[in-house]
Amino acid sequence: MKSSGAMAVMAGCVAMMTVLTTNSAYAQGNAVPKNWHLLDYAADSVYGTSVQRAYAELLKGRKSTPLVVAVIDSGIDTLHEDLKSILWTNPKEIPGNGIDDDKNGYVDDVHGWNFLGGKDGRSLKDDSDEATREYVRLKDKYKNPDSALDHNSKEYAYWQKVSAKIAKPSTESKTTYKAMLKLQDNVNRASSLLTKYLDKNDYDVPKLDSIQTTDQDVMVAKNFMIRLFKSTGDSAISYADFKPEFEEYIEDLRKKAEISDNYTPNAKRAEIVGDNINDINDRYYGNNDVMGQFGFHGTHVSGIIAAARNNGVGMDGVADNVKIMAVKAVPDGDERDKDVALAIRYAVDNGARVINMSFGKSFSPHKDWVDDAFKYAAAHNVLLIHAAGNDGKNVDSAENYPNADFLNGGTASNVITVGASSNGKVGAKVASFSNYGKRTVDLFAPGVQIYATLPGGNKYGSLSGTSMACPVVAGVAALVWSYYPDLSAEQIKYVLLKSAGPLPDGTKEVNKPGQGNILVPFADLSATGGLVNAYSALKLAGTLKPEKVEKLGKKAKVMKVKKG
Repeated sequence: MKSSGAMAVMAGCVAMMTVLTTNSAYAQGNAVPKNWHLLDYAADSVYGTSVQRAYAELLKGRKSTPLVVAVIDSGIDTLHEDLKSILWTNPKEIPGNGIDDDKNGYVDDVHGWNFLGGKDGRSLKDDSDEATREYVRLKDKYKNPDSALDHNSKEYAYWQKVSAKIAKPSTESKTTYKAMLKLQDNVNRASSLLTKYLDKNDYDVPKLDSIQTTDQDVMVAKNFMIRLFKSTGDSAISYADFKPEFEEYIEDLRKKAEISDNYTPNAKRAEIVGDNINDINDRYYGNNDVMGQFGFHGTHVSGIIAAARNNGVGMDGVADNVKIMAVKAVPDGDERDKDVALAIRYAVDNGARVINMSFGKSFSPHKDWVDDAFKYAAAHNVLLIHAAGNDGKNVDSAENYPNADFLNGGTASNVITVGASSNGKVGAKVASFSNYGKRTVDLFAPGVQIYATLPGGNKYGSLSGTSMACPVVAGVAALVWSYYPDLSAEQIKYVLLKSAGPLPDGTKEVNKPGQGNILVPFADLSATGGLVNAYSALKLAGTLKPEKVEKLGKKAKVMKVKKG
């Protein structure tokens, strides 16, 4: 499942459903610039990354080396005005000739590859969640187990965990789904009244607060939407931001509510993609449509990393000399371990130095495949940036995949896991939805109301989630590496973690994600206890001597792994 701001919306929706209100502080008149994540606290009083300061003070007049960042996601709008100039183009592939010119096994992979595609040109939009797939796989064996089955086995313990995730929640989801449909009706009616009264399709709390009328229906709608917006925990949210995340949450509930004994979670995958999902060596499937009609999430992520800077339109990405490689592997639903593993290998083999992974899930039946891909990336000096997730949980103990811990022991040295912070000016200083972990989350980065590119007609908008914090860090990593290209992936990781700083206004304690009324030290929420900072990272990078890194070459073959 893609990591997004839907968790924040869910919290607000549940609050409204149970007719609860929160005491979320709202700072009126405390305007936050759209590009706040690029700004500097000393100059702008926001918890930004000091990217703009770095360009002005450290990088002016300096040359950088081009660097490829792979975005493993839902796809990218390759026609967007702020992205088309920064797309990676395969130099060895002749577009549209139907021939695998570079003989890498992927025909016409001009801007990347789509592991959710079929040979007929279609793409898989929706897929099941991993827990459901595992529940269906194991239920015939364990739902009515006979006495001969070993209840002390690891698989039985795993089945109990999967069953607890699916069976009871499925019934609860049906109840919640029905309630949310009623709430959605109320939202639609209120929005219709407010849109007509304001003569605008979008509005936020300050705009609603300004409404003064004797029309009682409008006043009821106004107060309803204000409560709903504030209950999300993001007081700066607008209707245009809220609506798609709310709809995404309801759609997810619908899928969970429809799980039954007759549900076949792999049917659509088999119909469209047609690969052997149990064979990691069956890898030449998919198509070259990295755009399609489903690239909402991936388009936003790509813009955060590298939208064309200083071109006079839209917004600026973090890195100024980056090419984005699109690798489509994340559907609406949980990504497959096989797709993730092969997407990483594809990115590595085709020259990516940084890979952004704004996705995650709570079950990983083929984690060994993903572990091998992580090791493959490390062997080729490639850095992986992963979103911590949006469950408001401590992932030192809660399961969250992919992660840097190998099944056979040890930890990947080329992975950075990112939590989400806010602008520090409005609302909670750490995103209420963000996962955290003193051992497993490395640092935090801006992830609330991040303004970036959206697909379909050169659009832009703000989204929240660790999905947005992750590409901020990927962009900073790419920025540093492009100016210090002789450093290794592990050195770039060291630079970002070592230069991460405490909250710049001196705040020591923050609301604990998922438990907003409990205060905890910010330093205890991640390994570094800090926020990523491009200015500090670039200064530190300038003090390091390059390590010797074995040159394995771009033509390295995909390593064989055992069939599962």
